[in-house]
Amino acid sequence: MEPKKLYRIEQGKMLFGVCNGIAAYLNIDVTVIRLLTVALAVCSGAGILLYILASILMPVREY
Repeated sequence: MEPKKLYRIEQGKMLFGVCNGIAAYLNIDVTVIRLLTVALAVCSGAGILLYILASILMPVREY
């Protein structure tokens, strides 16, 4: 069995596909990840910084 890898998924993306990739990796609905990201951004601003870093560091999944 191949190990799971974390990728940005650009299919169905809103900005860069980071939330889609995290949701696919964790096997949960992308809406939950998007809501958590917005909550982090509103509460502490950390969500914005983490999202930008993830969009730079995560590779794009090729189909």
